[in-house]
Amino acid sequence: MDRCVVLVDAGYLLGAAASLLAGEPARSRISVDHATLIQGLRERAEAETERPLLRIYWFDGAPDRVPQPEHRRLRVMPRVTVRLGALTRSDGRWAQKGVDAAMHAELTELARNRACSDIVLVTGDGDLLPGLMSAKEHGVAVHLWAVQAADGDYNQSEDLVAEADERRVLDRAWITGAVRAKELPGPCAPAAEPRPEIAAILSAPLPETAAAAAAAAAGPPGAGDAPAGRNGAGRPGTAVAGAAGAVGRAGAVTAPGADTEAAAAGGGKGVPTPKDLAGLGRGPGGHGGHTGQQPVPSATLRWSSDKGWVDRGPAAGVGEPPETANLPMLAQLTSAEQRWADREEDITAVSGDPFEVGQVFARRWIERLSEPGHLQQLSTEYPRIPHRIDGELLRYAARFGLLAHKDDQIDEHDRYAIRAGFWREIDLRTAAEHVAAGE
Repeated sequence: MDRCVVLVDAGYLLGAAASLLAGEPARSRISVDHATLIQGLRERAEAETERPLLRIYWFDGAPDRVPQPEHRRLRVMPRVTVRLGALTRSDGRWAQKGVDAAMHAELTELARNRACSDIVLVTGDGDLLPGLMSAKEHGVAVHLWAVQAADGDYNQSEDLVAEADERRVLDRAWITGAVRAKELPGPCAPAAEPRPEIAAILSAPLPETAAAAAAAAAGPPGAGDAPAGRNGAGRPGTAVAGAAGAVGRAGAVTAPGADTEAAAAGGGKGVPTPKDLAGLGRGPGGHGGHTGQQPVPSATLRWSSDKGWVDRGPAAGVGEPPETANLPMLAQLTSAEQRWADREEDITAVSGDPFEVGQVFARRWIERLSEPGHLQQLSTEYPRIPHRIDGELLRYAARFGLLAHKDDQIDEHDRYAIRAGFWREIDLRTAAEHVAAGE
């Protein structure tokens, strides 16, 4: 049939583009506008073959063949089919497995079934030579595209080049239409700092450290005790002491050496919570802050809470309060139509960044609540996410390829970011509600 098909070896295309633009083949050194890249491939293929496009096949590797965010976006684009091989790590380097075999099989099947008259190959691997020769024997014209090499030489198999019917080079000008090299900090530039939300969680003390600090700071009965105060606006405030002075929630009264009942219960005098360090707050005036009714396990976000509240934190003997144990899960709040729309959004709009994933989950949960009081109940549990909701959050995050594939666990740093994003969204919505109520 008089149509063209494009087969793209993503490892070759993006690796060669990184070498050309950034000086090394690491794909992490470049940023790619996949929509523009796909459109450019389509337009060029149709122009050079003088045939309408049937389809673009995108071949790439992924750990355990789990689609990464870029793969999910690509496979919903018109006329794009994604085929994934395995991505394995050996001797400190990542290597694709099964991609060449998948490309070879697709190439020969398209030719054998006469699905197209022209095939464009964007690859440099000589292992595709038998497939290329087979396609030619079935009457298909094979166009071989190369990415301009950084040193001006070939970056393709010479045998593959020799057997191709047509050969073109995607030069620097064409590549830069969709690919950009990421700027690296100069030698005198300061190192990039982690997000403050994640840095705060990382700096939270472990339970045994917090307990020891509490015992050391207790002193004689009544010494240094101060009740939770109220700020100038008449709202609950929080006062904690940081290593460099006062660090508190937005709008809260802070004074070096001051304690609240909640801070003492959660880890002792002078130990700021992750949220205090992050400066996220509970909205203007410290809305949602603890006032001593519940203990504050200041390092809860450091662990997975799969085992629940009883086994975790300094207050290990305190069970999960019934009012939070009965908070509805997102699945219970979501209709079939909303579930479909959620999946569509996940595929087309959510990048898969752990912090963003936590925010998206929290936003959906808040928007679907029928009882406004549930949001306030959850807010008082900071930094602990109730067991069932936390498990649902981590299962949702696993959809985005965030699992550490050796043990099917989410990377510890990613868990920090997921939960930090979740609480950030809760903060914003809680603050918005108080502003709307005129408080």
